[in-house]
Amino acid sequence: WRLRARQPRVRQGVPVIAGRRVLALIPARGGSKGLPGKNIRLLAGRPLLAWTVQAALDAAAPDRVVLSSDDDAIMAAGRQAGCEVPFRRPAELATDTASSIDVVLHTLDALPGFDVVMLLQPTSPLRTAADIDAACQRFAASGAPCCVSVAPVAQSPYWMYRLGDRDTLQPLLALPEGVTRRQDLPPVYALNGAIYIADVAWLRRTRGFVADGTVAHVMPAERSLDIDTEADWAEVERCLRPAGLTR
Repeated sequence: WRLRARQPRVRQGVPVIAGRRVLALIPARGGSKGLPGKNIRLLAGRPLLAWTVQAALDAAAPDRVVLSSDDDAIMAAGRQAGCEVPFRRPAELATDTASSIDVVLHTLDALPGFDVVMLLQPTSPLRTAADIDAACQRFAASGAPCCVSVAPVAQSPYWMYRLGDRDTLQPLLALPEGVTRRQDLPPVYALNGAIYIADVAWLRRTRGFVADGTVAHVMPAERSLDIDTEADWAEVERCLRPAGLTR
C-alpha cells in the first residue's frame, strides 16, 4: 500500500454541510479480542484502517479527519495513511468496556470548535467517500440532530420466532394484516455501523447517536459489511477481489 501525502482539507464547490465545522473521527484501539491486530491487518494489500482513512479524506464533508487510538502501531499506520493523530487515547478509554460515546466526547473535548462530529469505524471498509457525503447531505437536508447509516436486513424479523413452553414457536412480531408472502412484508433495516453523524451539542446532551430525532441514511447491503469475525473478514476479501477494488 502506498503512503498518502498529507494535504490540507479543501472542499470543492458548495459545502456538504454549509457553515458548520465537521470533524471526522476514526476510533481504533489496540487489544481487539475477536480479531487480534485487525485494525492494521492487511486487507487487499492495505491495513484495514487505511480503507476508512481514505474514504474520509476523499469525502467533501469533513473539515478534519483524526484518529483516536492508544496503540503505537495503529497510530503509525494512521499517519502513513494520511490521517491526523493529534493525541493518544487514555488507557481508560481503550478497554473492552469503554463506550464509543466516551471516546467521541473525549475527542471533542481535546479538539474543541466543531459543530458536527462524524464517527467512522474502521470495521466498515467498503463504505465509500460518496456514502459519507450522501449521509451528510441527508443530515443537512433533514434538519435532524443526527443521522446514522442503515442497511436492509437479509431476514425479516416478521418471520422470526421465540421459543415458548415446550419449545412452541412464538412470533417475534405480529404479521401485518393480509401479508402471506415475503415480498409483501414491510422493509426493515438495521444499523450497519458505517456512519454516525451528529450535532455536537445534541450529542453531548443525549450521549448517544440513536435517540428521538435520529434519521436514517440507507446504504446498500454490499457496502454494509462490518468486520467482527474471521468469516466477516473472508467475506469482505471475497467482495474486493472480483471488483479489483483498490481505492
